[in-house]
Amino acid sequence: MKAGDNFFNLYNHDFVRVAVAIPTVRVADPAFNAIQTIALMRESAERRAIAALFPELGLTAYSCDDLFGQRAMLDAAEDALRAIVAASRTLNLLAVVGMPVRVGNSLFNCAVAVSRGRILAVIPKTYPPNYREFYELRQFAPAPSALVSEIDLAGASTVPFGTRLLLRCEEQPWLVMHAEICEDLWTPIAPSAHAALAGATVMLNLSASNVTVSKADYRRELVASQSARCIGAYLYSAAGPGESTTDLAWDGHAIICENGTMLAESRRFSDEPQLTCAEIDLERLMTERMRQTSFGDCARLEREGASGFRTIGFSLEFPRRQRILLERDYERFPYVPSDPAGRDQRCAEVYEIQVQGLANRLRYAGLERVVIGVSGGLDSTHALLVCAQAMDRLRFPRRNILAYTMPGFATGARTLAQAHSLMAALGCTAGEIDIRPSARQMLADIGHPFATGKQVFDVTFENVQAGERTSHLFRLANLNAALVVGTGDLSELALGWCTYGVGDHMSHYAVNASVPKTLIQHVVRWVAESGRLGPETGATLLEILATPISPELVPGANEDGQPAQQTEAVIGPYELQDFNLYYTLRFGYAPPKIAFLAYSAWRDRTLGRWPAIPEDARNQYPIGKIKTYLKVFLNRFFAQSQFKRSCIPNAPKVGSGGSLSPRGDWRAPSDSSAEAWISALALVPESDLAAAPRRKSRTGRR
Repeated sequence: MKAGDNFFNLYNHDFVRVAVAIPTVRVADPAFNAIQTIALMRESAERRAIAALFPELGLTAYSCDDLFGQRAMLDAAEDALRAIVAASRTLNLLAVVGMPVRVGNSLFNCAVAVSRGRILAVIPKTYPPNYREFYELRQFAPAPSALVSEIDLAGASTVPFGTRLLLRCEEQPWLVMHAEICEDLWTPIAPSAHAALAGATVMLNLSASNVTVSKADYRRELVASQSARCIGAYLYSAAGPGESTTDLAWDGHAIICENGTMLAESRRFSDEPQLTCAEIDLERLMTERMRQTSFGDCARLEREGASGFRTIGFSLEFPRRQRILLERDYERFPYVPSDPAGRDQRCAEVYEIQVQGLANRLRYAGLERVVIGVSGGLDSTHALLVCAQAMDRLRFPRRNILAYTMPGFATGARTLAQAHSLMAALGCTAGEIDIRPSARQMLADIGHPFATGKQVFDVTFENVQAGERTSHLFRLANLNAALVVGTGDLSELALGWCTYGVGDHMSHYAVNASVPKTLIQHVVRWVAESGRLGPETGATLLEILATPISPELVPGANEDGQPAQQTEAVIGPYELQDFNLYYTLRFGYAPPKIAFLAYSAWRDRTLGRWPAIPEDARNQYPIGKIKTYLKVFLNRFFAQSQFKRSCIPNAPKVGSGGSLSPRGDWRAPSDSSAEAWISALALVPESDLAAAPRRKSRTGRR
């Protein structure tokens, strides 16, 4: 995104909207089929898509059989293409249509790319099938039999012809397209694999693909896996209504995938034409290819297959000044699947990874006991659950969990009771150590005003309590030949919300260190609702989930007995900060794009624009609040907290969203500047009705 661009426009964040069209066809009626194709091209342009894919042989219908040998129909197909080319002159769109093309003494099953009144390229099918219900070699020659690299077609001269053609958009260099046809994808090494290595980011498949039982599932798997292997987008368009049902049936299946993820698909067996649209995140694809070094290694090893492609440039006017928001869904909680079944599966797997990690560490350390501090809050609760399951896995009694609650100056009655209830329900060896005497001694030793009776609750006051707790835990571990289990989570490490060194920053093994706060909440709820640790434990867990997140280091409580000190009031809502963390750590996106994605995820789509909502409304954030909390995140993540992450304890990596271990996903200098990120944040507007401000120069001038 550049200064002056419309922030609320997907094209300014390196997305492109694409369409897969399933027109109604008439067998051997190219004139009718051209009309249907043009109508869907116009609809694609109206929906601000910049590319539209049509089915295999869509200008004639796929099921023409020996009618492909009739000159009248082939002439009519060229006339249909002329009409499409003429119609494209006024459309800001690249369309790829299917038709039979005569070249020399052969007939080829081809994809034809058309844009702004030009035929850009003609791509023949590499692998015409000739088995079971298919006998395409009866009518069509395979691409390798072609002897030319340019043809004349429908009044156009010297049109590039061949399978090794790439279409590159001049206005968006990351948009590089390649077309293949149906069976090409079913082969062990599809042409699109080499095209991706040569630079194609969006692969197009014009397909007919008759339907049989369970074939749709296979298509989905095939398209998704190819997009994942190619680290690209893959668009698939299968023939639909109107094809001959003499011997076959057709379901009109449109699929759009991005790097293994299904973005959109059509409703199958529709009697009406359909247009399926989705937005492709080109930056994601390019970033993933850059990070996954094996992709580049493969391109080098497959140099012969990936070389020799011709690049054909085309130009489109990207609609960058309008307000064009994403139709694509972005999860508000990227670490947590929204589907209940998927969510339960994710929680179970996260839990098992943590349990296995702790069990293995105890096994190889030759230890049978763990020491853990239990506050009655969320993180220590989750860590204690992992400890309980690890003991079960190792066939050790749960009394080998030496669990201590350590009330300080601000510990509330509610959290203290929750800690004792949870320890009792799990069958731990439960203890309580009041840290106030030792904390007072420490405060007196260092000359803190609190020791003389003054109500000074500064960071020193807070950290003395955190340090005393950790110091006790380590000495208890020494005394009992045990391992200290850390409770801090990924979200706290990202924001630096932990007491460095002798504090909650340190432990012998940190089971939660790559699990973000929002995921911990869901895992704890899953444990509670699954009943796997008994009804008494489940009831306590639900009470803990209803307690506001607080370090309880500053005295005070509200009328309901809840802690007055609440973490999210200082560092922002975890639901937003986890969102910011995911797209910073996993994809390396710039702040304006993260803000745009957050706005897309949290806006109320039912109203079409941001609604008037109460200031305290949960789960809805206008762009101004998103910007405010993102600035907090950027400052804390990039400028303040890396030194803490550079020396964190061992911990198992849990999710593909990444970890912050200096031995794993994240290596960064502890003294870097956050200026580049904060400066980029200036491109984010304060209001959803405002245009993005211009980035300030170093002199402060606009």
